[in-house]
Amino acid sequence: MEVGNTTRVTAFVLQGLSNNPQIQAVLFVIFLVIYLLILTVNLLMLLVIRTDSHLHTPMYFFLSHLSFLDAFYSSVIVPKLLEKLLCKQKTITLLECFTQISLVIFSGGTETCLLSVMAYDRYQAVCHPLSYVVTMNKKICIGLVGASWAIGMGTGLLNTILLAQQDFCGPNLIRSFACEFPPVLLLACSDPYMSVASILTTMVVLGLGTFVLVLVSYTHIIMTALGIDSASGQNKIFSTCSSHVLVVTIFYGSGIFRYMTPASGSALEQVLSMQYSVVTPLLNPLIYSLKNQEVKAALRRMLARKPRLTF
Repeated sequence: MEVGNTTRVTAFVLQGLSNNPQIQAVLFVIFLVIYLLILTVNLLMLLVIRTDSHLHTPMYFFLSHLSFLDAFYSSVIVPKLLEKLLCKQKTITLLECFTQISLVIFSGGTETCLLSVMAYDRYQAVCHPLSYVVTMNKKICIGLVGASWAIGMGTGLLNTILLAQQDFCGPNLIRSFACEFPPVLLLACSDPYMSVASILTTMVVLGLGTFVLVLVSYTHIIMTALGIDSASGQNKIFSTCSSHVLVVTIFYGSGIFRYMTPASGSALEQVLSMQYSVVTPLLNPLIYSLKNQEVKAALRRMLARKPRLTF
């Protein structure tokens, strides 16, 4: 489309992972299997937490929201990826692209908030066990989760609206398998100052800010654990928190590096995008279930439960 003497882009083209039809077929099967596994394990985690009364605690309340978010997050990326692997047409409309960007930022922002809330929950449970029930009551937990979703939604909308106001006059090739903020911003032919300032502010305040909260929480937890004379007490604290630390390390490590470094369309950037949008949603429930005795016990109880026949 031409506006004055400027040609405006009406659609983007996704570079994808490969142009080889045989490799695309293999990738389609791999990502389809991964996506089905993501949905299965996260929905199973939700079901276990929902049906087992032993898991009706703040920690598992937050974990249930994380599982739902992981299933949603992967659903923003993988179905469109599968579609593009099947068809020869790699174009994506501006509306579809900006919608995907908004949902990616929304999901990532919400997850950073949820992970920091989960760290704060562990801090209260370990460092202030006597007041834990009062501090982390149902109203507080709902408020923290609601704030996490609201902050994620706000950052997603703000950054996407600012990006959509940029002029895109060509080229229109996105060097990625999905619409993400950094590679799309590279295609803008107008001054990207506001968009750059917005996403950097988001990463510093929301990304690094919540990461600092997580570090402070776990610093206090470690200091409290080291002050306990009982070796079994220390082991219980570290085993409870190790799953969360592993999830935080994987998510923040790939996400912050992806959004805080200049986009270049390199293979490393695609690997990092794959890490937090596809691999992490699969690993999270596996890490929490395999390293958590309460979840494994609840899963065994659910599987051993005999279905009741009603007539």
